[in-house]
Amino acid sequence: MECSIIIRAYNEEKHLGRLLEGIHHQTTKDFEIILVDSGSTDSTVAIASSFGVRIVHIGPDEFTFGRSLNRGIQQATGEYAVLASAHVYPVYPDWLECLLKPFSNPRVALVYGKQRGTVDSKFSETQLFKQWYPEADVLRQESPFCNNANAAIRRHVWEEHPYDESLTGLEDLGWSVWARHHDWEISYSAHAEIIHVHAETPHAVYNRYRRESMGFKQIFPESHFNAYDFVRLTLANIFSDLYAAVRQGVLWKNIVSIFWFRTAQFWGTYQGYRRSSAVTQILRETFYYPRDHHKPISGDREIEPIRYNHKP
Repeated sequence: MECSIIIRAYNEEKHLGRLLEGIHHQTTKDFEIILVDSGSTDSTVAIASSFGVRIVHIGPDEFTFGRSLNRGIQQATGEYAVLASAHVYPVYPDWLECLLKPFSNPRVALVYGKQRGTVDSKFSETQLFKQWYPEADVLRQESPFCNNANAAIRRHVWEEHPYDESLTGLEDLGWSVWARHHDWEISYSAHAEIIHVHAETPHAVYNRYRRESMGFKQIFPESHFNAYDFVRLTLANIFSDLYAAVRQGVLWKNIVSIFWFRTAQFWGTYQGYRRSSAVTQILRETFYYPRDHHKPISGDREIEPIRYNHKP
């Protein structure tokens, strides 16, 4: 088996079918799919079963992002573990092929791919996608940045060092920091492109960045983020987004979301840095079970994008 695709899911009936359809359109066929479900109450498990997906269950009381990935990879048989969020879907049928190609270098331990938003994505998040995921491949990345919504790792390297199950977020960054410290390499594949669907409320954005900043501080204890940083970065990013929206001619439809998204992002970051106590069960439920449910590549891709039947 070349690769095992690990999908973490909780109440993802709206998006999961589209991801699974996209996977079955891939040029690479030597794979298995494992869904790690953390207590879905909708038809998520039924949809996965209809596609022949193997189901692994994890209780809500023990869920963390790292633990769910470890449970899924423990059941995997593939040489590589491909990690995908349940609310993403591949753009092209060679997504898997492009994501696995950098492993031809035996020193590459992790590859992550491009992410883009939908027409309904918040403008500020589309700006983040452009910033974090450029249009050109980076075969030997110096920084440990990566994202497990669209990534792949060597399973035998994971066996040396599973994901940190204590982190509230950024388990992917924690793992890649370890890999870089042990002379493994990280690659970025711009052609392994997925669409990442986020329909978050201001509270959900705040919550996401709060738990991620807690994880970041655990990975990098020397890091800091004070009230001045909150004000400075919030204003700088709001003005940057407003300028970009004006240039793209979409200011008025996005002006409100730009203000609330950037404020929620950095207020959540600030609050996460301030919190140093242990993660209680109540806080765990807030984090994971929220109330609200380089140079550009010239020319177009020669391969046609996937034409989906399953509507998101």
